[in-house]
Amino acid sequence: MELVNYSTSIYSVIPPILALLLAIVTRRVILSLSIGIVTGALMLTKNTSVLDSIPYLWGHVSGLIYSVEENGSIAFAWDTINIILFLILLGVLTALLTVSGSNQAFAEWAQKRIKGRRGAKLMAAALVFVTFIDDYFHSLAVGAIARPVTDKFNVSRAKLAYILDSTAAPMCVMMPVSSWGAYIITLISGLLATYAITDYSPIGAFMAMSSMNFYAIFSILLVFFVAYFSFDIGSMARHERLALEIADTDAETETSVKGHVRNLVLPIVILIVATVVMMMYTGGQALMADGQEFSVLGAFENTTVGISLVVGGTTSVIMATLCILVDRQVNLNDYIKSWGLGAKSMSGAILILCFAWTINSVVKDMHTGTYLSSLVSGSLPVEVLPALLFVLGAVMAFSTGTSWGTFGIMLPIAAAIAANSAPELMLPCLSAVMAGAVCGDHCSPVSDTTILSSTGAKCDHMDHVTTQLPYSLTLAAATIVGYLVVGFTLSGLLGFVATAITLAVLILILRKR
Repeated sequence: MELVNYSTSIYSVIPPILALLLAIVTRRVILSLSIGIVTGALMLTKNTSVLDSIPYLWGHVSGLIYSVEENGSIAFAWDTINIILFLILLGVLTALLTVSGSNQAFAEWAQKRIKGRRGAKLMAAALVFVTFIDDYFHSLAVGAIARPVTDKFNVSRAKLAYILDSTAAPMCVMMPVSSWGAYIITLISGLLATYAITDYSPIGAFMAMSSMNFYAIFSILLVFFVAYFSFDIGSMARHERLALEIADTDAETETSVKGHVRNLVLPIVILIVATVVMMMYTGGQALMADGQEFSVLGAFENTTVGISLVVGGTTSVIMATLCILVDRQVNLNDYIKSWGLGAKSMSGAILILCFAWTINSVVKDMHTGTYLSSLVSGSLPVEVLPALLFVLGAVMAFSTGTSWGTFGIMLPIAAAIAANSAPELMLPCLSAVMAGAVCGDHCSPVSDTTILSSTGAKCDHMDHVTTQLPYSLTLAAATIVGYLVVGFTLSGLLGFVATAITLAVLILILRKR
């Protein structure tokens, strides 16, 4: 089907902006995404025909599950299928941990050792140093571990969702041994070869860029600051106040079964270990198929995240089942019922995620990213390039809901601009794109990481978006100042200091208000 080309038109931003604004105003995410998807489909089809748009829409919806090859064979979209399966498995695991009393036992155990709400929040934040291998994995796994504890200490689900989201992508984007790091290093390697840059190895360039990723660094630091000092701004203050004043009606139902802490620890440890091992295995197999030697970084670069998560989730559910069988405290009827409740608990998240994937495909066809990237003007002073690329990367990720898509589009553009106008700003420009992509991803209601963070915390999705936004925008303002300083001084250290000072001043202003 021939589609209308909007790559040079401002009209390309209409579907994503319409969906985003409606989601914020109406708080009805699925309805808002539906309107954005239909609007984009009508705009893309010739003569804005409803009949022509139906096959286009069906192609994208069915494409989430399968596609028909030219020879008539069916190819399944295992990437999306595996993510959906992992969500269901994690829902089942959570239900099994609840019905067996493991969540309650862990919360009681933690309550004896964690003294107050501050400790519960800090524990949730610190778990990122264990689960940084993938953002999906972090948001869902840490949510399952920390939620019983934060609920016990009346920490709002919105605060937990913020902690999950603001540690997931920022940590993953800076770690070379993660699904994000491997992907970015691959892109960097190609860019260094294209522009014959030999001063850095791909991993060396990545680490230098990570040290200048001010948004990611200070996002993690801000989470610990918020957790320790209860720095609640905007609607987050209201959610925290309500969590203290009234019992959380969304709290998981406590069971009369006397659970054991080991029955939570063992499945979670198995989940982490099995996922990491499978990521290394699938990556190693891909390296062998290409005739390359095995390496940890190479394995993460070529790993298949989806199947690794499914294997990890399956082994974790098996371990939880074995623990239940050993204790003999849960009857068969309750066990079977838990599977249904667990799968059902993830239905809303899966639906939102599928709609988000669909509108992301529509936005790609609208060439929204291409249009936004064309807004970089060559007439501006080169000193402002890092700050400009940060803003543009944030806008693109916010509109498209994808950090990885923003990396793929913006990193080559940033490299080309820097190589032709300011080679000394190559790494700061690439770092600014990475930072901007994470920032936009944090702010966007259609970001899959944002959706899964609210899912992991079992928080209303729009509550999470609106409570996280003030923190993200505050940090974004400080980051812009930092990149302006880098552009004018060519010093990453001065940029770091400028970001820190600006953020401290903004925090002081907000605390007084």
